[in-house]
Amino acid sequence: MPPATSLRRAPVQRRSTERLARILDACAALLDEVGYEALSTRAVAQRAGVPIGSVYRFFGNKREMADALARRNLERFTHQVAERLKAATGAPDWRRAMDAVLDEYLDMKRTAPGFSLVDFGNQIPVGTRRTEPNHRVADRLADLLSGYLDREPDDALRRGFLIAVETADALVHLAFRVAPEGDEKIIAELREMLRAHLARVLD
Repeated sequence: MPPATSLRRAPVQRRSTERLARILDACAALLDEVGYEALSTRAVAQRAGVPIGSVYRFFGNKREMADALARRNLERFTHQVAERLKAATGAPDWRRAMDAVLDEYLDMKRTAPGFSLVDFGNQIPVGTRRTEPNHRVADRLADLLSGYLDREPDDALRRGFLIAVETADALVHLAFRVAPEGDEKIIAELREMLRAHLARVLD
């Protein structure tokens, strides 16, 4: 679920939580099908099989709904990265952690409904590049990976992750403009750039 602060009203009962999940799933599917401009709260309600009032219980408009979807994407992303790191064997390794972060992001880019439009909040309205979602992602990764690497999440680490996130954001978008599944050569270049940059911060 997205953070409760991104909702007009947080779900309390399990039924409400399930209804919210259906609404966000419907929003994601319709974003892929019709795009953001043609998206409507009424269409989302119909796809989710809920009354229109249920949508407005959680969201005032489609922009709020798209932002909640982006925040849910971030929750899922960080959960998946954390699970991969938890399952890893051997001593903590920042290169392995970086690969887990990039691989999970690419997997969501390729498979998560609606992700190509809302991402973690960068692109709604379509074509708008905002800075705060990347700060949100960088801070989340700094907190997650500092625990994994047993390192204080100081200003240098947070700045290093912010630069890495901004770089990855730009080059992953380029890779997916060049090829539908992401140009592998651009992704390989990105991986090398991230390793070179983070080596100065983490080695």
